[in-house]
Amino acid sequence: MAAKRGTKTSMKNMEKELLCPVCQEMYKQPLVLPCTHNVCQACAREVLGQQGYIGHGGDPSSEPTSPASTPSTRSPRLSRRTLPKPDRLDRLLKSGFGTYPGRKRGALHPQVIMFPCPACQGDVELGERGLAGLFRNLTLERVVERYRQSVSVGGAILCQLCKPPPLEATKGCTECRATFCNECFKLFHPWGTQKAQHEPTLPTLSFRPKGLMCPDHKEEVTHYCKTCQRLVCQLCRVRRTHSGHKITPVLNAYQALKDKLTKSLTYILGNQDTVQTQICELEETRASLLQAIEECQQERLARLSAQIQEHRSLLDGSGLVGYAQEVLKETDQPCFVQAAKQLHNRIARATEALQTFRPAASSSFRHCQLDVGREMKLLTELNFLRVPEAPVIDTQRTFAYDQIFLCWRLPPHSPPAWHYTIEFRRTDVPAQPGPTRWQRREEVRGTSALLENPDTGSVYVLRVRGCNKAGYGEYSEDVHLHTPPAPVLHFFLDGRWGASRERLAISKDQRAVRSVPGLPLLLAADRLLTGCHLSVDVVLGDVAVTQGRSYWACAVDPASYLVKVGVGLESKLQESFQGAPDVISPRYDPDSGHDSGAEDATVEASPPFAFLTIGMGKILLGAGASANAGLTGRDGPAASCTVPLPPRLGICLDYERGRVSFLDAVSFRGLLECPLDCSGPVCPAFCFIGGGAVQLQEPVGTKPERKVTIGGFAKLD
Repeated sequence: MAAKRGTKTSMKNMEKELLCPVCQEMYKQPLVLPCTHNVCQACAREVLGQQGYIGHGGDPSSEPTSPASTPSTRSPRLSRRTLPKPDRLDRLLKSGFGTYPGRKRGALHPQVIMFPCPACQGDVELGERGLAGLFRNLTLERVVERYRQSVSVGGAILCQLCKPPPLEATKGCTECRATFCNECFKLFHPWGTQKAQHEPTLPTLSFRPKGLMCPDHKEEVTHYCKTCQRLVCQLCRVRRTHSGHKITPVLNAYQALKDKLTKSLTYILGNQDTVQTQICELEETRASLLQAIEECQQERLARLSAQIQEHRSLLDGSGLVGYAQEVLKETDQPCFVQAAKQLHNRIARATEALQTFRPAASSSFRHCQLDVGREMKLLTELNFLRVPEAPVIDTQRTFAYDQIFLCWRLPPHSPPAWHYTIEFRRTDVPAQPGPTRWQRREEVRGTSALLENPDTGSVYVLRVRGCNKAGYGEYSEDVHLHTPPAPVLHFFLDGRWGASRERLAISKDQRAVRSVPGLPLLLAADRLLTGCHLSVDVVLGDVAVTQGRSYWACAVDPASYLVKVGVGLESKLQESFQGAPDVISPRYDPDSGHDSGAEDATVEASPPFAFLTIGMGKILLGAGASANAGLTGRDGPAASCTVPLPPRLGICLDYERGRVSFLDAVSFRGLLECPLDCSGPVCPAFCFIGGGAVQLQEPVGTKPERKVTIGGFAKLD
């Protein structure tokens, strides 16, 4: 009983939230203005009419007509009459066959309708469609209806079609927008007619559409445009108006806004003592201000009363004037001098006050100022902590290699976050029945994290959200990452075979190498036609592969003259390059193995080498390679061609199958796949002819970031 009484009290207290700012009555079919304030549809039409706009009060025909409001429907003959459509004038005006304020006849540009919002006292733009382009606030209508039901005691809903006295209504019809008793419902919904298909509802005094419809296309809204902050339908999504906008399903927007409102309301309800304390301080300040005003008023009234009495004494025959007149009758000179001396001073002051009259007190309280600095500071600080905004994932620094490195940041004006929650899942696994299951890691500090032990050859989707005292914020935009197709091979560069220290420079960490041609190569190039030999510089990896599948990635400097990246039998590589062969000697064949620029040779034995040829920011692909990469010309598969060099190259070695794949390490798009002789240990190899540079991709595990083990993540239902 107490709970019910409290509910009624809260409903009564919120009555001011349900009043239209125009008519100061309960909302009836409220419309949501672009400034997010509400106004009754009828009031909005009246306001537009007062502003001089004609034919922009919405489309009345869009609302079903109630049988109770149209007595002509009781007569079958009258019901067959065709009523004129009220939007015909609007269509004529928009097509240029009429004029209205703000538009000339035949104007090319549509009229922009401005609506003076009575709540924010500002003009909001409605567009050329006027009120017809606004949504009805169905939620507010439901709240108003619940409020009316809570304050009405024993108020039964009567049938709108009965002859007096009407019976109590038992059914309602959304299509007819009326309430019926059982007999009237059967009468107005005869069997075998289209009205018989109407579904009865509970009796009500407010009828609303079944769902929120798009005012532009009359279809159910299914999405929410974050950029325009407006509900849209399927047709709105494909329009040019929302091109490039962030559009999310209405379910996601509903859940996000509901969570925000719930968290904010929970925080306010949980700090009722603080709000009450601040209210008491404000009331005490108001009382002090009233007391100061009262004291100042009494002081001013006293001064004004004394001044009034002083001026009244100057009237003839009263007060000071009467006394002076009597003193002037004195004939005794010494006595007159004794009395007149003091009297003259008083008369002189009264004369001066009369000549320079000014009220002793002012009616203004401008000088009565109270120091309310502390109270103003209190009011300024009377705000509620907001949850962090959705983080922004740094796609330039986020990538997947041996581990997944995730990096993010908060927007510039976002409240701070105490910690973050990372959620992720695989997208290449069969969907399980029920809600999507995410893996989660709570209380991650900082703005980056490592996700260890990801599955190879998979696609992960990740998202992040922040948390502070106010609660959890929104999730970031999802980011999709491809993991390498095989386990990552860790190795360093070993320049002991076929490398010239004069031309090759290997970094201290042995993960980068640069070829510097120098003066000898320039002189050799000048004498190239005379039979000078150019040497090939080779750098091998210090690890050899003897089984399984392996993957590694590297970046080639786009300014490199000629670089070959690949793998080969360790014995063959040492045998071929230990003697520093030259590129123009008849004994040297750069394509003796298999590389991307080789001619198609039909040999059964697998080659001992497999290289990808890179030069001047391009990758050279042979005829077979271009066909495998899906590159076709006008007359079929392309011959040797070039493709742009990606930021990173990936090499995947399948030792058991004897196959090598070259990939774009960013998109994991295949560039070339070729056979390889895996009869012995196979190691990575890099060849340089002229200037060039190669940088091995550093394993993610070497970064000093917070590690998160994927296997230890808890599942999120």
